[in-house]
Order: sequence, then structure tokens, then C-alpha cells
Amino acid sequence: MCGRYSLSKSKIELEERFQAEMLGNFQPRYNIAPTQLVPVITSDSPKGFSFFYWGITPDFAKNKPVSQKFINAKAETIDQKASFKSSFKSRRCLIPADGFYEWKKVGKKTKIPYRFTVGEEETFAFAGIWEEYENESGKIKHTFLILTTEPNSLVSDIHDRMPVILDKENEKKWLDKYASESDLLNMLKTYPVDLMHSYTVSQQVNQIKNDNPTLIKKTSPMDQFGNYTLFG
Repeated sequence: MCGRYSLSKSKIELEERFQAEMLGNFQPRYNIAPTQLVPVITSDSPKGFSFFYWGITPDFAKNKPVSQKFINAKAETIDQKASFKSSFKSRRCLIPADGFYEWKKVGKKTKIPYRFTVGEEETFAFAGIWEEYENESGKIKHTFLILTTEPNSLVSDIHDRMPVILDKENEKKWLDKYASESDLLNMLKTYPVDLMHSYTVSQQVNQIKNDNPTLIKKTSPMDQFGNYTLFG
């Protein structure tokens, strides 16, 4: 599962990295959570950033609990499940990020937050699918899901799933409407462990309302939990 991630780069940095235009303003994000409106790049508009809701929109969420099935989709069955098959075929997207969070359970009620990054804090893209629908008031809404796969050894110590991180050379192919299904499925693999890093971060990340640069800074477990230094 991937339930929280960061995108701490500026608008200019994102436009340069993905060679896509972003209309309007964008402020770096350090604690992106489900139901929030965030930038993606879609197969319908690969030269520009669109802003979609992650998983479910706030008005839809009022009547339904946020759960894994609304924010992630398993890469292993993406071409088989009726609920995702159509989106996989024609509505794919890149989800820009520069890190994601997972929590390691160390006691009955205690979890330590970890941040996972690629290379030297590089910007990368999750593989995603998107959907369009009309809400009760007749407005068109757009949502996206992050695809997940089996974890590498770095992530597996914390969680049994990890987001699909696309190789940079596959990003344009993922958006290509004429790409073959077999080629697309081959892209949905576990990211190499030797290209990733992880470290503990502040407990402040637990609260969605917190969204500031301190959240992505390395923090010793001792600073958060006192006697839990052995887990660092």
C-alpha cells in the first residue's frame, strides 16, 4: 500500500524534469494524502500537468470510508480486474513524487514513520491510472490511483507492498496510447533496492494537517521515542 508521499520540488523543477507545462501556481508538498488535489500527467495530455484527486474526491468521501481499494491498485491484476481494466488500457498517468512514507510497527500502539527516496533525493514517477466521472451536482471530477507491487528488501522490512516506480526511460512509454499491453505490464516491476534509500522521519508526518519541510528531514528514533534507539 502507498498511503502518503511527498513532492517537495518547485513548479520550475517539475516542468523541467517532466518537460510538461504547469498552468497556475504550485507549492511544494511534504505530506500528500488521499482525497487531496495534486499534479499528475495523463495519457490524454502528456505535455501538461493536470490536477486530480487521489483516490476519491472529498464530496464522495463523505459517504464512504477511505480504504486501500480507493487509493491503490495491484499491478499484478491491473489487466484482469473489471474495475481497473478500462483505465489501464486507455487512462494511465504519471504521479510525480520525490519520496513516500511507510510506518514500521514496533509495539502494540507504536509505529515509526520512514521515508523512502530514489537516488540522491531524485524526482521520479509512480505508475498510475485515472478516472473521470460526474458527481451528484453534475460536475466532472477526475481521480487517480497509484499502482503497487511486491516490495524490494528495503521496503519489505516495513510493508508487504510498495508503489510502482517507473524507470525514467519508461515514463513516456507508460503514457503512450499505442503501447502494447505486454510492454506496459513489463514496466510494472519492483524498483531496484540498490537505487533506493530510507530513513526515519518526525512523528509530525502522522498528522495530515502538517505539511512543511521538516517532515522530510532525517530524524533519529530517539528524538521521537526516547528508548527506541535500537530500531534506528
